Amino acid sequence: MNGERWRMLGARLGEQIWWRLVLFTIGALLLVVAAWLLGPYLPTSLTLEFGQDSVANILQILATSMLAVTTFSLTAMISAYAAAARGTTPRATQLLISDPTSQNALSTFLGTFVFAIVGIVALSTQAFTEQGKSVLFLGTLVVIAIVVGTLLRWIHHLTGFGRVPDVLDRVEAAATDAARAAARRPHLGGQPAVAVPRGARAVRSGAAGIVTGILMEQLHGVAEDAEATVHVVALPGVTVGHGEPLAWVLGGEEREDCLAAAAECFRVEKHRSYEQDPRLGFVALAEIGSRALSPSTNDPGTAIEALNAVERVMTRMMLTEQEDGVDHPRVHVPAPDYGDVIEDALRPIARDGATLVEIGLRVQRVVRHLLALADEEEADALRAASERAERRALAGLTDEGDRALVRDAAREARDRST
Repeated sequence: MNGERWRMLGARLGEQIWWRLVLFTIGALLLVVAAWLLGPYLPTSLTLEFGQDSVANILQILATSMLAVTTFSLTAMISAYAAAARGTTPRATQLLISDPTSQNALSTFLGTFVFAIVGIVALSTQAFTEQGKSVLFLGTLVVIAIVVGTLLRWIHHLTGFGRVPDVLDRVEAAATDAARAAARRPHLGGQPAVAVPRGARAVRSGAAGIVTGILMEQLHGVAEDAEATVHVVALPGVTVGHGEPLAWVLGGEEREDCLAAAAECFRVEKHRSYEQDPRLGFVALAEIGSRALSPSTNDPGTAIEALNAVERVMTRMMLTEQEDGVDHPRVHVPAPDYGDVIEDALRPIARDGATLVEIGLRVQRVVRHLLALADEEEADALRAASERAERRALAGLTDEGDRALVRDAAREARDRST
């Protein structure tokens, strides 16, 4: 496993709830074991005067209370996930699950429960000296202080966790990171795409699913070892079927394992992720706006907030400078299509808000602001999106005054770029 794969594994591992729980639990167990093993070797001056079974009583209180708090926290988290999926988009739940504050809270509470249980069991064996009990008591005080601080932070965090503004902010942050990374390295550190030469051999997917990442460093190493050139055709976010080409390899015919090794550099999974997929963030923002415009929700304000977030993310992406240099010269990768990004971000809201003049106006204003920053290719995609949104609005609006407002806003947006 190369360094790139280890880094990706480490990043994903840090987002798992159980990983933080394991670390906290190991720390708690080490504290109990240290008190047990070091007790006989500590000076008697460290001995504290305890009441009858005071340490065991404190640990019992901790065990009972932490079990209840952990149950409450799990219920609150699951409720937040369900509310986010219903009120915004299911694509946001992976961001809530990886929330560090909720993970820290749950791991702290459950780790404290394990610490208390182990401490109670150890005390019942009469294996602790008085010095060991003193160490355990001092450690318990530290754990209590950590729990109190975590609980206060967790209660404050719950006031907004999973609400629509919170989800919008999380999706916008994830979309911004992915979009700026794509703008800095549109070819993932490889060469720009060129026409696939004749004679190239296909690297085929071994499973049906979605490409969620490409290990570019490893893929370049495969190409270099085989003295071949790789032409990537399946970018992160693309759905592939079993046996569908992920890339084409030219050269390396003497290496029988070249195609299989190249296929291992593509991560094909069941669900999209935000890591190397700049379009997913825009899809999620558009889904939030579209869900808000459904008859059951009827919340145009949230749709406008989603459009505002789309504009901010798009602006940051367009203002990000592309990095010079090529890290993987043997790999050709196509850049994400800006027209597809615009369609992902604006089409659902423009379609579902076609009967609302405020949505039609806001879409045109977003386009107008972005056209002021766009290059020629981006401007063509934005003008096309403006024209489609205008047609939808004119077909959906019944009041001639509203139709005139949208028509004027669309004309102003497109004229600004000329």
